[in-house]
Amino acid sequence: MKPFQRFLDEQRDGVWRYLVAAVGRQDADDLFQETFMAAMRAYPREPIANERAWALTIAHRKALDHHRARARRPVPVQDVPEVGVVDGHRVLEEPTWAQVRALPPKQRAAVLLRFAGDLAHAEVAAALGISEEAARRNVHEGLRKLRAEEAALR
Repeated sequence: MKPFQRFLDEQRDGVWRYLVAAVGRQDADDLFQETFMAAMRAYPREPIANERAWALTIAHRKALDHHRARARRPVPVQDVPEVGVVDGHRVLEEPTWAQVRALPPKQRAAVLLRFAGDLAHAEVAAALGISEEAARRNVHEGLRKLRAEEAALR
């Protein structure tokens, strides 16, 4: 079994991209740390069949926990700016990822794992605990909704 640091070095870019797409840049830092802390605690002694899918499954579950926790937060009574600030500069986000985050949970997870995580449909299915056909269907339906929203904006 390879050392955990090597595993982290190999998987961190993919997990980071996935988390930024799933929750936005502002919350991705915390979830990135939580993901690899959980991975370190659960790091098996035997080789992992698909390390990328294993790491993204943990990241996906952390993103789900984040979305659930955010849904329980109180709603602000005044307008709050949605744009983050890093080092005094506004951080603008690509609008497509914001639209992806607005998809229903199953479609959002499938689209994010497929495109932000760069996983094959079979790996998306394994990460979500569903059949490969269901994973394909969720990706397809998510993309269809995104295309419809893009067409409506034009």
